[in-house]
Amino acid sequence: MNIELAEGRCTDAVFTLSPNHDDRPEPEDIRGIVIHNISLPPGEFGGRFIDDLFLNQLDSSQHPYFEQLDGLKVSSHLLIRRDGEVVQFVPFHQRAWHAGVSSWQGRDRCNDFTIGIELEGCDDKPFEDVQYHQLAKVITALCEAYPKLNYERITGHEHIAPGRKTDPGPFFEWDYLRQLLD
Repeated sequence: MNIELAEGRCTDAVFTLSPNHDDRPEPEDIRGIVIHNISLPPGEFGGRFIDDLFLNQLDSSQHPYFEQLDGLKVSSHLLIRRDGEVVQFVPFHQRAWHAGVSSWQGRDRCNDFTIGIELEGCDDKPFEDVQYHQLAKVITALCEAYPKLNYERITGHEHIAPGRKTDPGPFFEWDYLRQLLD
């Protein structure tokens, strides 16, 4: 898959607009990328539960874990599934609700100035090679499209919300991603 951007979207991604977004305070101030992991239920992959969460359609009766997510309104700009499929939920110029209470590079409210990318995964399992390749393609396209972004402005959720979040976790291979970006 080639990653091309047009009007805040990956043109080759499946696009499903999440209601969980709003306007950025400064739409041109996109200066960071936050990497996350997500699996629903935790440690299980495939299916539509992640999409349902981001679309406010998750049926809390489908799994006991989902009860704690009932009424939660979150989103991410992109999801990269285990098979490499890229799904976009929020245009990049809009603010996705992915970071929560967060601080990075001396600024709070990371949703205001970052792009959130979820990898289908969890803290205790390796990610798939195709996910790293897709992530590198997306990051390259984003850095070309947004002048304040560069390869040094990529971080994990665990770094902007320490003690509260642990993703992308110890199995995320930062060095491998950097090799793919070089």
